[in-house]
Amino acid sequence: MARKEKRYHYLYKTINILTKRYYYGMHSTDNLDDGYLGSGKRLRYSINKYGKENHQQEIIKFCPNRNSLKKSEYDLVNLNEVAKKDCMNLRIGGEGGFSHEHQIINSKKGNQRFVELLSDDEWRKTFGNKISIILKKYFKNHDGNWKNKKHTKKTKQKMSKSHKGNGMGSKNSQYNTCWITNGIENKKIKKNIEISNSWRHGRVTI
Repeated sequence: MARKEKRYHYLYKTINILTKRYYYGMHSTDNLDDGYLGSGKRLRYSINKYGKENHQQEIIKFCPNRNSLKKSEYDLVNLNEVAKKDCMNLRIGGEGGFSHEHQIINSKKGNQRFVELLSDDEWRKTFGNKISIILKKYFKNHDGNWKNKKHTKKTKQKMSKSHKGNGMGSKNSQYNTCWITNGIENKKIKKNIEISNSWRHGRVTI
């Protein structure tokens, strides 16, 4: 049985009134007062840190159905918007992904189509630039847990001692392995494993 269509479909902008950072999203509901502020990763972090009381939501646009809502979000939350410093969106709009190309990648039927698209130099370059913009923004704001930390001299000596003799012959973690790719992602497997028709030996970089 198909899921019942919600009564209201709208685009919204949730703003942190303290930091002025904002998040765009889409929401379908039967209750306009359901208290929904959004589900983005950075937005959730912002709400946990500053509290719901310091976030305000503005309804930007109502849409007649879910499909038109997705289209409107795709048009609004584009790569230029995602790249802005104060924007908390990590991905462009439409399906919570990287756009139409991302939908192709995530469907089994689209797998072969994506491989074909990769043979187009212009398309591959454009797609690579899109991914690059999003990833650069992400890692610019996520330094990781090792920033400004160093191993002590004693720890380095222990690491060196424990690693002696490792990485040689059958002790090497890469021993008897090879790369395979489906044109989208690369994997390392044991050489004696049989691969399906959608995979081939080697790897690709975008």
